[in-house]
Amino acid sequence: MRIKTIQALDNFVLKITTKDGIDGLFDVKPYLQSEAFQSLKQEDNFSKVRNYDYYIEWENGADLSADTIGCSMKKVSQ
Repeated sequence: MRIKTIQALDNFVLKITTKDGIDGLFDVKPYLQSEAFQSLKQEDNFSKVRNYDYYIEWENGADLSADTIGCSMKKVSQ
């Protein structure tokens, strides 16, 4: 899976569109317990997510692979 677009929403959720046209929501809250994701509890840090097609990354260096996102993403109808 490759990520086309990503948007940070409220409540630590990401709106994802894949390159093959699938739209979904990915809940990052379970990851916020990890030390690498601690600074993302501040929403201004959480919103600074960047897309690199096969993974996403925040300014603090925390990242998630597209495969990880794809396994847990809840698909939404278009």
